[in-house]
Amino acid sequence: MFKNLEELVKIIRDRRKKPQEKSYTNKLLNDNKFSLDKIKEEIGELIEAVEKDTNKVHEAADVIYHLLVYLEANNIKIEDVLQELEKRKK
Repeated sequence: MFKNLEELVKIIRDRRKKPQEKSYTNKLLNDNKFSLDKIKEEIGELIEAVEKDTNKVHEAADVIYHLLVYLEANNIKIEDVLQELEKRKK
């Protein structure tokens, strides 16, 4: 299950190292404002989906994807985030 998440992170990092023309991921990586706006939009869509009980999984996937790209674009490694969460366990 988490292998898919690891593969997604790898793809995002590969796009950052080796940009591909017309890549949506590259557009997000290269335009911080666009990326941030997309996160806000996707979170709004997730909230709406939860409230209406429709497309929740689809919208949650969009939020996770856009957040991972935003983190990577801003040199925040998901591994560091997960390590921080581990520290917070009680």
